[in-house]
Amino acid sequence: MRRDFSAGLRCDIFCNVIDNYGDIGVCWRLARQLANEHGLAVRLWVDDLASFARLCPEADVTQDSQHRRGVEVCAWHKQFPDVQPASIVIEAFACKLPESYIEAMAIQKHPPVWINLEYLSAEDWVEGCHGLPSPHPRLPLTKYFFFPGFTRKTGGLLLERDLLARRDAFQHDVAAQQEFWRGIGLETPSADTLKVSLFAYENAALPGLFDAWAQGEQALLCLVPEGRILPQLGLYFGVSAPQAGNEYARGNLRVRVLPFVAQEDYDWLLWACDVNFVRGEDSCVRAQWAGKPFIWQIYPQHDEVHWQKLQAFLALYNAPRLSAGEDPRAVLALQGVWREWNKEGEAGATWPAFVAALDELQPGARDWAGLLAKNNLALNLLDFCRKVGRMRAFKIEGQ
Repeated sequence: MRRDFSAGLRCDIFCNVIDNYGDIGVCWRLARQLANEHGLAVRLWVDDLASFARLCPEADVTQDSQHRRGVEVCAWHKQFPDVQPASIVIEAFACKLPESYIEAMAIQKHPPVWINLEYLSAEDWVEGCHGLPSPHPRLPLTKYFFFPGFTRKTGGLLLERDLLARRDAFQHDVAAQQEFWRGIGLETPSADTLKVSLFAYENAALPGLFDAWAQGEQALLCLVPEGRILPQLGLYFGVSAPQAGNEYARGNLRVRVLPFVAQEDYDWLLWACDVNFVRGEDSCVRAQWAGKPFIWQIYPQHDEVHWQKLQAFLALYNAPRLSAGEDPRAVLALQGVWREWNKEGEAGATWPAFVAALDELQPGARDWAGLLAKNNLALNLLDFCRKVGRMRAFKIEGQ
């Protein structure tokens, strides 16, 4: 990517918060990367500043405009202000742009490059739809579909330029790890303690999984960030209103509730644990960059459409393992716990086989992160916008 293309460009990102922190999580991460690594002037329009503030604690929910981490964050109200459209306009996850803004886009001398940033999927059809144009039915505007994904024929995944280096430095620095554990109020766990992070939606499989952990032969420390699963945790341990700082134990299971952390700090938790349970899109991607075995709880949809997406991801995720000669029993163990967790079934029954396969699964998880790192979403997005801009210039010159 040529620096002279991106530097000085303006970008508007529109985010309609639907799934708690998933939508805003992706948009906030993309906004920071475009601004801080590629020199764009970025405005992030958000219709739910309260959700945004959970990811960026210094945010002021009463302000219609504020600058945070190099990004201008704006409240997206129904009564949309009269503003100049940016050079690049990103509507995240098919949210509907304000009509007045679309009209303003259409009258620009050089209309913006309009991108619909889609949801993440490993399904085959994504490759065929990535980059396709969608002309506006009435105005001289064209919107382009941009699909994140796991193959080189998709838009790739969000990855900061120094993330993997920081991960490796942390995982080789005993002092940094000790500081992390002190920061959450714990002593560094013993080497024979299995460390698990649990960020999840409500799940009927949770009690069975807790039982398996409590009755297992190995000590297990479970770190649970504040979120939707806390009421279930309280029911299991017979307490009301669990909150950050609380700790519970049963058998070999010890559970610690953590405060909801700023987005940048979540990576440290993933790096410090041996296994990570994640949910939705943003935390799923971060778990893959952590290079540790993980279990993804995909967002449930009607008619079990999400199940097809999960199966498609598992096929991609496990293909390099099998081709590299990894023990197929380890792959089956991983698939078993993923499927039971997402079916909300007997995840506890599949857990022992998964734990027994961890040593086999760990190298593959790290190799997978290295493979994905070759396909950077922010770089691909800017390159795509540059190509669209050049194509328009060619058409104008040819008239």
